[in-house]
Amino acid sequence: MPSRSWTPPFPLDLGAVLGPLRRGPGDPSFSAEGGIWFAANTPCGPGTLRVRRTDVVEAEAWGEGGQWLLDGLPALLGADDPLDEFVAHHPIVAEAARRRPGLRLGATGRVWDLLFASILEQKVTGKEAFRTWRELGRRFGEPAPGPMPLKVPPTPQRLLGLQDWEWHQCGLDGARRRTLVNAAQVAHRLEKAAEMRSRELLEKVPGIGVWTSAEVAQRSWGDPDAVSVGDYHVAKNVGWALTGKPVDDDGMMELLEPYKPQRHRAVRYLEAAGLQRPRRAPRFSPRDYRKL
Repeated sequence: MPSRSWTPPFPLDLGAVLGPLRRGPGDPSFSAEGGIWFAANTPCGPGTLRVRRTDVVEAEAWGEGGQWLLDGLPALLGADDPLDEFVAHHPIVAEAARRRPGLRLGATGRVWDLLFASILEQKVTGKEAFRTWRELGRRFGEPAPGPMPLKVPPTPQRLLGLQDWEWHQCGLDGARRRTLVNAAQVAHRLEKAAEMRSRELLEKVPGIGVWTSAEVAQRSWGDPDAVSVGDYHVAKNVGWALTGKPVDDDGMMELLEPYKPQRHRAVRYLEAAGLQRPRRAPRFSPRDYRKL
C-alpha cells in the first residue's frame, strides 16, 4: 500500500477542496469516514485514495491506480491553483475570501468520472441525479481496491454494454442516456481535455453544452473561470448576493465580468459563504423514470 505525506505551503480546507467530488448523499465512490476517501478510474487502472489532515496531509492509496493518485495529490489539493492572482471587486466577496483562506480549486487530472456524473445532473433535480448516480455505481461499478467498501464509477466500456432494461431500472431518461453513450464512445479522446484545459473539446460531443463542460473543468483541471451557465440556481444566487435581487445568466456574467479570468472562484466564495436567495416557491418534485 503506497502512501505519502505532503505539507501544503498554504492554508488548506480539506473538506472544501475535495467536497465538490462528492455527488450527493450515499455516493458509492466517496466517503468521509476517517478521512476523505474516493475511488476513481485512472490511466493505470482503478484506484482508491484516502486523505487525512494532521500536522501535514497524509495520503494512502490502493489498487493499480493508487500510485497515480498519490502522484497527483498536490494538484488535487490546489497546489496549481492561481489563487494569488484573485482580486475581490465586491466587499461581500472579499469578506468571504477572508473567512475561507483554505478554499482552493483542486484538479483531479481526469475527465471520464466527472463527465459521467455531470451528464446525469443535466436538467434534473439534484435528488434525481444523485439517485441515478448511486444506482449505476452500485450496480455496475467494480468494487474499489482497499478496505473501504466503495465502488469505482462504471467505465465507458461497462456502460456501453448495458441493456435497455438496465438503464431503465437505474432511472435514466432517454436524453441523458444518449448523451452518456455519445460521451462513452469517445471517452478515450476526451481525456485530452484535461491536458489541453479545453472545454471546447468536451462540447464537441452531442448533448454536452457549456454547463456540463464547466462542471467538468471546475474539477478536472481546477478551472477558476468555468462558470456553470445554465444552472437553475447559480445566476439567481449570485445576483441576490451581489445586488439583492436574482438575475438571469446574462445578468450574472455581467456582474462577474470584473473577475475574469477567475469568475468561478468568485461564485465559489459566495456559495461557501452560504449566500443564497430566499426560496419562496415550492421545490420541484423529482421524477422517477423507473416508474414510467
